[in-house]
Amino acid sequence: MAFAITFKNQIIKYDKPLTALDIVGDNKDYVCVKVNNRIRELTYPIDKNCEIEALTCKDRAAMRIYEASLRFLVAMAMNNIAPHIKFRFSYNISRSIFLQIIDSKTPANTSLTLKLVKEMERLVAEDIPLVRTKVPKEEAIELFRNLGFDDKASLITYRPEKTAHVYVCGDYRNYMYERMVPSTGYINKWKIRYYSPGIIIQYPRSECHGEIPEFKDAPTYGRTLKRAHNWAALNDIDTVPGINQMISTYGSVDFINMCEHMHNRQFSEIGDLIEKDMDSLRLICIAGPSSSGKTTFANRLRIELLSRGVKPIRISIDDYYLPRNLAPKDENGEPDLEDIHALDIELFNKNISDLIEGLEVQLPKFDFQLGKRVPGRKLKVNFNEPIIIEGIHALNDMLTPSIPRHQKFKVYIAPQAQINYDDTSPMSLTDLRLLRRIVRDFQFRNASAIETLEMWPSVRKGEFKWIYDNQEGADYVFNSFLVYELSVMKKYAIPLLTKIDRESPHFPVAERLIRMLKFFDDLPDNWIPCNSVFREFIGGSCYADV
Repeated sequence: MAFAITFKNQIIKYDKPLTALDIVGDNKDYVCVKVNNRIRELTYPIDKNCEIEALTCKDRAAMRIYEASLRFLVAMAMNNIAPHIKFRFSYNISRSIFLQIIDSKTPANTSLTLKLVKEMERLVAEDIPLVRTKVPKEEAIELFRNLGFDDKASLITYRPEKTAHVYVCGDYRNYMYERMVPSTGYINKWKIRYYSPGIIIQYPRSECHGEIPEFKDAPTYGRTLKRAHNWAALNDIDTVPGINQMISTYGSVDFINMCEHMHNRQFSEIGDLIEKDMDSLRLICIAGPSSSGKTTFANRLRIELLSRGVKPIRISIDDYYLPRNLAPKDENGEPDLEDIHALDIELFNKNISDLIEGLEVQLPKFDFQLGKRVPGRKLKVNFNEPIIIEGIHALNDMLTPSIPRHQKFKVYIAPQAQINYDDTSPMSLTDLRLLRRIVRDFQFRNASAIETLEMWPSVRKGEFKWIYDNQEGADYVFNSFLVYELSVMKKYAIPLLTKIDRESPHFPVAERLIRMLKFFDDLPDNWIPCNSVFREFIGGSCYADV
């Protein structure tokens, strides 16, 4: 039966089945296709009317597939050059993949890195097909156990479907819980460097227009990730099966409180640092990307300091917005309220400087209905009353140029999850925050998942422009991730995501997030403390009206 395919605004009729690759051609910049708004592999068979769009690494969905395919290539190359070495992938500094050797008897070094690069180049040149196969779940479990992938076999036991997928590339078999490119020849853009104690693997990023970003070292961020991983690994909760086993063995009360105690320890550490330096500190600056838990964090830090005789005062940066007609314009000619120059920096500095000098100040209050500032409260602070500011620009010294660095204590907050599905499949930190935001926006802003997803690219753009470059100057990095949260998130997020129609352009993201959550066992939320950072997203926070 004849059918019509629309590609690049052209409609072509066919009378027999073919693949997407037959239609888009052998352009190795293409990573996958969107078929009627659903993400498909280039090998996807087509036999009915549809509209096709070819995607490259400039597209976020394609970048994820390319990155997963690259991990498959690296794992295959490692299997060829050093089959005895066990390793683990994680996401790391400079938007990269980090290969960590699990077997400490064989540390990573320059020699191993060079061998890996050479073998990857060989595999790319041979252009070996990656073939997706579907097998019964029990067969996949047995296969992976025989291959020595016990971590992967354990995860598949939690897969709700009766079947599982395995990719075959020559004699090699593996699965990265993501779609793949058609062959190794497509995985031709990457940079690899030895970075003790492992290997850094960079890949094209959609936010960099499909290019590999310049490598930027970030030791502060790296230490935070290492700390998160070490704690999770110590408690055997660095993988999804480990988390599920923890719930089964210890129950919800112990697991939730164990995770919350890690936050308590971090608050205590920050309190110690601030208390020791109270002779000079006058400004506490808090910043982090969207859905990091900044509001609850600021309230809990205030309580931590009150318990030490320190009485902080909070000032909202939002009250210093310029009128909308004076705000910088974005590329569409609309007011860009995320630009630092949308704030009255001069007035903010004068107010903060006057407060630090002990003067009484008439603070502004931004009336969002009127779209302008109106007079706010009068304030005077004492010596033991540091000022807390929180917002996207709080760590940016452009906001507080008149305040000496030694008078500022900078806190960067973000969920730094070092959780893997299995050793070769790390979990996205960005997807974790997106899930938090979807749930929070629905709970407190009456916004659908689609509305949140439509805003997300703009949010991410602001984060790359204004937040990430300032995290290395932080005095403390607070990891707001709670290992139990995805087990709780399921019941809140999945109903919202399943409402997104298959024809929606946001369906591919919803589908991916559902796949992310389905492996987790359910965990009730009744034992989560009312002051938990996670309450900011699911509700029930004691700070809701503060």
